Amino acid sequence: MEAWLQSMIGLLALPQYGLSTLFIVSFISATLLPLGSEPALFGLLKLNPELFWPALLVATAGNTLGGMVDWWMGYGAHRVVDRYGHSRAHVKALEWLERLGPKGCLLSWLPVVGDPLCAVAGWLRLPFWPCVFYMAIGKFLRYVTMTVALLHVFPGKIPGFG
Repeated sequence: MEAWLQSMIGLLALPQYGLSTLFIVSFISATLLPLGSEPALFGLLKLNPELFWPALLVATAGNTLGGMVDWWMGYGAHRVVDRYGHSRAHVKALEWLERLGPKGCLLSWLPVVGDPLCAVAGWLRLPFWPCVFYMAIGKFLRYVTMTVALLHVFPGKIPGFG
């Protein structure tokens, strides 16, 4: 079993598989499933420091596409939510997001509330492409910030980071 695990880790560390795995993990973690993609990004970068920018872009793309799926799920769920009434907190959150508009999707990077925020943006039928634009910016900035912070805590051979 240990030999199989080591061979799988070695296989996933290869750039051609590592980037696709990172994309899948980033995509899934942006949906409403509780999964973090930052450890996958950090692990890939520790094994392949030359992939710093490609990995950040792949993680951002996967996470943004996951946010787009959240938007569409929210858009489709509009009728279901209307049937079950509105709590006071629910109404206040909706009012807040309606005021911010698509710019509220900049906060899609936040843990716990970020991914549902994308779904609520779809539920409110906020304009799709502006929401995607702000989602991508927020998610990219999160990946850059988290990766740089982790590289300072766990220094390695990433060009430009010690």
